[in-house]
Amino acid sequence: MKNNIVLIGMPGVGKSTVGVILAKVLGYQFLDADLVIQEQEGKLLHEIIEEKGTDGFIRVENRVNASLDTDKTIIATGGSVVYGKEAMEHLKEIGQVVYLEVSFEELEKRLADIKGRGVVLRVGQTLKDLYLERTPLYEKYADVTVNEEGLGVEETVDVLVQKLKNMQ
Repeated sequence: MKNNIVLIGMPGVGKSTVGVILAKVLGYQFLDADLVIQEQEGKLLHEIIEEKGTDGFIRVENRVNASLDTDKTIIATGGSVVYGKEAMEHLKEIGQVVYLEVSFEELEKRLADIKGRGVVLRVGQTLKDLYLERTPLYEKYADVTVNEEGLGVEETVDVLVQKLKNMQ
């Protein structure tokens, strides 16, 4: 049953912020997948990354997201969810996948404190490398794309609601 909405995109694009407001507008539940990961693991995201390494974290994230069982819920995923094939297949089965897209320049402005956010960067990898690596994956899995350039949160939600209505 595809009655969930799954938000994907780079860290800092507003998946959680947009997700909470979208849930209120549509009368859905809201679930932050990163918080589910933290709850199941009993650790903060950056602690899991430090302890298990990048690949270990991605395995945990894949397992948790592949097991989400929700109904009429807005799911805000972590930016690295697209590395998990099982997770993405499951999320596409249970919901419409929405890619919140911003330009690299805008992303750079939003992510001043990248380390504190639990962003999955491999050794020597820059934000630009990450952006270039993930963008094709977001595009591959997206059922709907919302370009947020020049949009505030409320405007992003309005555009998204309209696009979802047009899909029905």
